[in-house]
Amino acid sequence: MLEFVLGDLSHLIATHGLWIVALVIGLESMGLPLPGETCLVTASLYAGATGNLSLGAVIAAAVAGAVIGDSVGFWIGRSVGQRALVRHGPRIGITPEKIKLGRYLFLRHGGKVVFLGRFVAVLRVLAALLAGANQMAWPRFFLFNATGGLVWATVFACGAYFFGSRIEAVTGPVGVCLLVLAAAGLIWLIVMLRKHEARLLEEAEQALPGPLMPT
Repeated sequence: MLEFVLGDLSHLIATHGLWIVALVIGLESMGLPLPGETCLVTASLYAGATGNLSLGAVIAAAVAGAVIGDSVGFWIGRSVGQRALVRHGPRIGITPEKIKLGRYLFLRHGGKVVFLGRFVAVLRVLAALLAGANQMAWPRFFLFNATGGLVWATVFACGAYFFGSRIEAVTGPVGVCLLVLAAAGLIWLIVMLRKHEARLLEEAEQALPGPLMPT
């Protein structure tokens, strides 16, 4: 399906250059299930093999796509997601108390989610939307988003550029390992939340007093 949608990434990059890198990564960061990391690696391999693109330009395009896409995703989450949670969340068991708990957890740990989410496929698509929906402060989001995007783009682009096609044998297993670790971390988080739910709800209410109002 991805090949049908995107065609040959190498051909697209060779034809359209860095715009394809920024576009695919930007759309993925906005919440669309596109292969942003694969596009970054492919562009870096192409740059290393042909010299038609510079490594620095590939990294810059990837960072720009990541930051712009995540920023759009954040504001979509802020303007639509949080309003939908407040108004319709109780219908599916997401009570105002749980919404407030989510905001409190993002207040404390949102930076880690945004930064590390750049390296995990599922979180790369969802992190910005979740940060916006949970009312993470924009300056803090932007800082961790830009830093995560820069580190992610530099690591994967340099790896592909300097190690060539051998990097493809690594990125797949690494992606799977990161996904497994993220899943294990999510399970651990759910268990800990249930175990300490009463205390966390009390802390959330103290940190964010008053009723939740849709905006």
